[in-house]
Amino acid sequence: MIRKLTILLGVFTLFYCSPLSAQVDSNLVQFSGMVLDGTTQELVPVPYVNILVKEKGRGTYSDFSGFFSIVVEKGDIIVFSAVGYQTVQYTIPDSLTDNRYSLVQLMTQDAVNLPETVVFPWPSRDHFKLEFLAMDVTPELQERANRNIANETLERMRSEVASDGVENSSYYLRQQSREFYYIGQRPPMNIFSPVAWKQFFDAWKRGDYKRERDDR
Repeated sequence: MIRKLTILLGVFTLFYCSPLSAQVDSNLVQFSGMVLDGTTQELVPVPYVNILVKEKGRGTYSDFSGFFSIVVEKGDIIVFSAVGYQTVQYTIPDSLTDNRYSLVQLMTQDAVNLPETVVFPWPSRDHFKLEFLAMDVTPELQERANRNIANETLERMRSEVASDGVENSSYYLRQQSREFYYIGQRPPMNIFSPVAWKQFFDAWKRGDYKRERDDR
């Protein structure tokens, strides 16, 4: 008897909760698409565009080819924003009958010219001129300046100083661009490049390889 009651209770719970679950899931939409630059007729992809669901604190971003995909709800307002482009908003239709929706979003370039700001350590150019002419450069300061701009010092600083965010992102984007450029084909070999051979012979004449062998 208890077993029969348990089975009936399970069946009743299943039928009771199924419409509610279907009702909740039917409001979700898999929103995918491409973000393209609509400023010109070329329609090139816009990578790394911020795609935010307004007033819900979640979102995603487009990949290197401009593709994106995110789960949203019907009626959500989607905000597309990127540096150098005008911000665009799009509303997911409430009348969708499918749980998938695709969109090609065009974005227009927006150049913002900031006012010029010049910072001087002196109140005016006249004060700077007077201080510069009255400056006494001692031999010790001149020797220190020569050491700071020596080729050996600059080379050591280039190898020791870590790259900043701009340099790292630029290197990463160049690597991705090189991979996408030769996708589906074998990259060219520099052994057949006359420019590479010239650089090799120039380095040989300068003795670069000899210095590397001596350092070892």
